Amino acid sequence: MNAEEPQKPSLAQRALAAHSAVALLASALLYIIALSGALVVVAPHLQRWEQPSAPEHDAIEPAAVEAAIAAALARDAGKSPTTHIYVRLPDEYLPRTAVTTDHASWYVDGAGRPMMREASAWTEFLLALHINLTLPVTWGMLLVGGIGVALAAITLTGVLALPKIFQDAFSLRARHEPRIARADWHNRLGTWTLPFALTIALTGAVIGLGSASVALLARSDAGGNMLAIYGMIFGEEPREDPAPAPLANTARALASLTARFPDVRPTYVIIDHPGTRGQWIQILAEHPRRLIYGESYRFNAAGDYLGKVGLSDRETGRQALASIYRLHFGTFAGLPVALAYVAMGLALCVITATGTTLWLRKRERAGHDVTRLAASWRTVVWGAPLVLVIALWARWLLGPDTPLAMLFWLMLAAMMAVAAAWPRLASDYSLQRAAAPVLGCTGAAHLAVSGLGPSPLLIVNAALLMTATVVAASAKRGVGQTERWPCRPTA
Repeated sequence: MNAEEPQKPSLAQRALAAHSAVALLASALLYIIALSGALVVVAPHLQRWEQPSAPEHDAIEPAAVEAAIAAALARDAGKSPTTHIYVRLPDEYLPRTAVTTDHASWYVDGAGRPMMREASAWTEFLLALHINLTLPVTWGMLLVGGIGVALAAITLTGVLALPKIFQDAFSLRARHEPRIARADWHNRLGTWTLPFALTIALTGAVIGLGSASVALLARSDAGGNMLAIYGMIFGEEPREDPAPAPLANTARALASLTARFPDVRPTYVIIDHPGTRGQWIQILAEHPRRLIYGESYRFNAAGDYLGKVGLSDRETGRQALASIYRLHFGTFAGLPVALAYVAMGLALCVITATGTTLWLRKRERAGHDVTRLAASWRTVVWGAPLVLVIALWARWLLGPDTPLAMLFWLMLAAMMAVAAAWPRLASDYSLQRAAAPVLGCTGAAHLAVSGLGPSPLLIVNAALLMTATVVAASAKRGVGQTERWPCRPTA
């Protein structure tokens, strides 16, 4: 054999490379879940920002809700039968009423008249990205739940691996050489956000793995009927009767709820199988100073009260399950808690980014060539938020039916492939210079179109402009620019 002919990598070397790629993929998915999670905490504000011209009102009368439902059914005439109608009632975070059927969703005005199609496709895409990574729901939630378990394990083992982590909680060498500064940011942020990270990881694991478990249990014990399994916890649905009947008396049901339970605030009205003899009404209502996402009150077609599921006052386990959602998404105690969740979610992004970079550096010092992996990772860190904003522009320019999930994954995969092929193109500096103008132009363009508008719109636009300024300044100063990654490991 020619002495100068390069040797093919051994099986062990190929397996190690595959192991590194899988580890990088897991880190990328965790980073994307954390990034989208930090954004969906303020999903109602993003929904208003995405579609700023929708009609808004602080409250809507029961008669107007009933009129909106009748208009929705009339609009669906000639289509396949509508099995459910959902009416989202206005609140302080999203002062809009939306009526959703099996076929479409529309915003209505204070009188219940349809005004415009609900088209918050980008916000819904963010929710799907965080909850199930836009995969089929069962498998996506199983994967996200598994990542939640992994995050909890990483958090706990990180504490055990650093005995002085609490002692050094306020020792931050931010201006030291990059490797030490990055390690300090990783460890300090990990310490400060430890309760948050564990809470998010465990509640996310319960939500994801619990939903997947219900699906598997339904397939094995209920003939695939997931409603039968959920009915054990959230109440069973009455038997269907498809015979035609007048539309359910929603106005009477809402008035009855207010009279019986004056301290609760209705958030959703749901009619199952509307216009049939088997129809019935559910009203989901929030309880003040409670962590449960709400209580479900049931009414018959005439609007007579039938009872409640018991999420607010029955078994402790049932109440705990009803509290996990709000605890995970930070939808309690108002805007201060939501902003704290956003900040800690972004901190988790930094922890993931610095932790993976430290791992790559460690492998490099061990003699492995990590140039292409490092370039791909930098592309995830800066490319994921960039592609999210590009997807938003696609939704604005091409309409709400644009396949945003496909666009996001294809663009991010293409950017990672280019970075792996030409690593020098994917420096932190070049990626920051690409991200800054896109973020800034998005905020400026929205501000020009929507004007000053309500405060949530101003907050989102201001956040975009400030982030663009910080990223641009960072790129200009070279702050955050990764130290040079050699194309081959050095001795």
